[in-house]
Amino acid sequence: MNPTRTPMVCLLAATFAASASLFVPDARAADFVSMKPSPRVEYWQQRQATIDAQVADAASLRDVKLVFVGDSITDFWLLDDDPWIPGRIHGRRVWDESFSGAVKENRALNIAISGDRTEHLLHRILPKSQGGLGQLDAPALAPELLVLMVGINNSYAPESPVADSVFEGVRAVMRALHARKPGARLLLQSILPTSEPSRDAAVVKPVNARLAVLAQSPEFAGFTTWLDLYPSFVDAQGRQDTRLFLDGLHPSEAGYRIWRDRLVPALAAARNRVR
Repeated sequence: MNPTRTPMVCLLAATFAASASLFVPDARAADFVSMKPSPRVEYWQQRQATIDAQVADAASLRDVKLVFVGDSITDFWLLDDDPWIPGRIHGRRVWDESFSGAVKENRALNIAISGDRTEHLLHRILPKSQGGLGQLDAPALAPELLVLMVGINNSYAPESPVADSVFEGVRAVMRALHARKPGARLLLQSILPTSEPSRDAAVVKPVNARLAVLAQSPEFAGFTTWLDLYPSFVDAQGRQDTRLFLDGLHPSEAGYRIWRDRLVPALAAARNRVR
């Protein structure tokens, strides 16, 4: 006679069967990146390698009319679906409509890199002969305009006084850009509002006010156009308009459309100043 199976025996048998199924080889397992040795390559490193390849392609550089310079806020013009948080859409479609070459006078090269502070950007545009990456060295790269927004990353883990450090960093970038490409006009854009009113009050607004004056100073007025984007990205209470951002810092696709709609006329106005 077969022994009676107790509830405990049945439970153990069921547990064993379920555990065994976890170790059944799956034909799809070979497709997992997690199983294969791979060097760690951060996003900024990928971007830097891409930019280095682009600026080495002299033939394609001859058609470039605009060079966008900055940090993630400018870099993410080139992102569609967010690689870190799927479903968050950045500015790629807007970029393709307006700056990828469909409008020849606005064909652009974007050399912005997420995470860059002003000092990192200064290193990237410093000539190779001086120890930098030389990303503006190519003689074939002769843009009409350099489109700049940078500085917000210097307000995190900052030097003190923060506003002074950010302002001086942006000014150093402006000088370096003009030294690299003296034939190009500089379109200097304000820093966008953040989701932190205290940061905006202590850093963003004071820096923007000083940059507006700087753009009209004797050193810069002859080649600089100022574009104040800040008012287009705040609500009626003067706070960051959350409808135009994906988080506390980065614009949504709607935000990039607002930016594009402000930027394109400013580019035309800057060109008219040259004529």
